[in-house]
Amino acid sequence: MKKKENVMIYANAQKCLGCHSCEMACAVSHGGDNGLFAAVRDQLPLHPRIKVVAAGDANIPMQCRQCENAPCALVCPTGACRQTDGQVFINEANCVGCKLCVMVCPFGSITVRRTGQQSLYSVTNQGVAQKCDLCVSWRKEQGKEQTACVEACPTKAISLVDMQTYRQALILARAKELAQSQKNIDLVLRGM
Repeated sequence: MKKKENVMIYANAQKCLGCHSCEMACAVSHGGDNGLFAAVRDQLPLHPRIKVVAAGDANIPMQCRQCENAPCALVCPTGACRQTDGQVFINEANCVGCKLCVMVCPFGSITVRRTGQQSLYSVTNQGVAQKCDLCVSWRKEQGKEQTACVEACPTKAISLVDMQTYRQALILARAKELAQSQKNIDLVLRGM
């Protein structure tokens, strides 16, 4: 049986406005059952697992890339971060907050946050690792096919893609570039 390839969130920097709608949708989808207004009213913290980053004159949403050979899963001492069924996910109940996954993530997409009330008897901040989980629970609960960030993006700069589709698009883009380059070379050679 062939191993399922990872799916990932693809972000097109040329379409991204930097509006942060994806961040808000992500935070709300992971912030409980009552939505944005209840979270604000109850002063609950909203923490997105996606971050829009300004890179020169472009904006790009950054989140877990669902690496095929995920360094976070390889380094996790408790097995809380692991790769299963084409996805890298964190079982927060098994996370000890050691931050090794944060240190090895090449995209800076993992954070460690305290999720509940801190115990008076704990010597740690009781943080657990969090990252994009492709909204698996939220999509199941809401009956959705797309992630919250994909649904919220007004310019459709974000999409959920499987690697085969991505590879096909990449091959087509490179073939177009090569064909254009060949035309330019032919024009130059004819002029000589």
